[in-house]
Amino acid sequence: MFGVDRGVHQNQPHQSVGFWHHQMSKVRAHVLLSWIKTVCILVVFVLAILSLYWAVLYGVEGRLGNLVVHVVDFDGQVAPYTNVQPVVGPLVTQLAMEKVEEVGQPCLGYTILPPSQFHNDPIAVRRAVYDWHSYAAIIVNPNATALLVEAVSTGNASYDPTGAVQIIMLSARDETTYYTYIIPQLQEFTKAFVTEFGSQWIQSLMSNTSTSNSVLARVPQAVNPGILPSMVDLRPFQPAQATPAVTIGLIYLIIVAFFSFAFFLPIHNNYINPQGHPPLHFYQLIIWRWLATMTAYFIISLVYSLVSLAFQVPFWPSPASPTSVALGATAYGRASFPVYWMLNFVGMCALGIACENVAMLVGQPWTALWLIFWVITNVSTSFYAIDLAPGFFKWGYAWPLHNIVEASRHILFDLHSRIGLNFGVLCAWTAVNTALFPLCCYFMRWANEREKRKEERDKDRYVVDTFEGKKEVRKREGEKPPIRKRGFLRGF
Repeated sequence: MFGVDRGVHQNQPHQSVGFWHHQMSKVRAHVLLSWIKTVCILVVFVLAILSLYWAVLYGVEGRLGNLVVHVVDFDGQVAPYTNVQPVVGPLVTQLAMEKVEEVGQPCLGYTILPPSQFHNDPIAVRRAVYDWHSYAAIIVNPNATALLVEAVSTGNASYDPTGAVQIIMLSARDETTYYTYIIPQLQEFTKAFVTEFGSQWIQSLMSNTSTSNSVLARVPQAVNPGILPSMVDLRPFQPAQATPAVTIGLIYLIIVAFFSFAFFLPIHNNYINPQGHPPLHFYQLIIWRWLATMTAYFIISLVYSLVSLAFQVPFWPSPASPTSVALGATAYGRASFPVYWMLNFVGMCALGIACENVAMLVGQPWTALWLIFWVITNVSTSFYAIDLAPGFFKWGYAWPLHNIVEASRHILFDLHSRIGLNFGVLCAWTAVNTALFPLCCYFMRWANEREKRKEERDKDRYVVDTFEGKKEVRKREGEKPPIRKRGFLRGF
């Protein structure tokens, strides 16, 4: 009725059917196959990429020996204390050797070094810790035994038991590693030393009949504990709000750099979409995109840096001596903030241009997997000590975020400087990805044009419709077909 072809009407795409309808057999098979492929890809990705995050901490206890702790005994070996029989120093070195030789127990990398390696200067040992030659150092001062013996002989009430042995560390270098592994181990070492020394020292005093009880009463601290090692943190990690600036906050720098591609690409494409204007030369579009992206990074990195400044992360204290304790020292004084901003800018370029290139190469939805890969590989090699990771992770020293974190700690806490190397690595990432940027732009244009040509070819192909036993091929130039295209299932 009304002259409508009923056979054509029954095949209109807007008429839905049930899931198990016979006409849905092909699409069901296609969807199922695509679903299985996607699940397999995600499973392989999870096993291959997410495992990196677990692997970086796997078996850490067995690699604590990579955290080197220098043990340097100056006791009785430096004038004018060479005529005193040392007691404190030999016991410290003995305990260190016992810790290293103890089987089946996690242990720091205690390394006993002679005083001559540091020119018989305890301050040089501190400098070695500051220069990252070791994570910590146990220093037995030259007068350790001499002052203790003098105190119990003369009743020197000013004797300080904490001045004989010092444990030097640098927690701002990596507060997680220090508070999780190094400090607990050093506290255990201190407890073992105090217990062993206290027992031997009391027996020595009791066997020495020449020592007067009245004299000992004036210096009880020389009797118990006698010697109490003190911990000296050259660069404590503070304030607490500095934590995001060197850890979690940097993840958002990656994310912002990644999503800037999706935000800005439709804006840039206005130059080549002829809407009342001719399209721009493509090579000029590439230049514009790169300049606009770098300018956006420049502004965004400033705002990111201002967040730390707004919450009073100190950028103004002056540098301090490498061998003295400094609370809140920065590497460049009032110039620290501009340097910090430039670091974040170059770091964002290194992280972001790589995201731009990959997004143009792989397209959706694979860019989401790239973001996960990029975040995990950068985080696992920058927020955790590579010295404690398996040797496989040595490549992390060349990854952008590792160098951003290392340089940020130098700026904020006045740590040992590798900032030239850090900026060099980040600039290298930026330069390589900038060189690849035009190629990726041309690849994306080629892929888009190929997809458009395919769609145009499909417009002229229609399915063969069966009606009343006769096969008809419907082709209507310039008119949308009333029934599905043959390429529909392949393009799903």
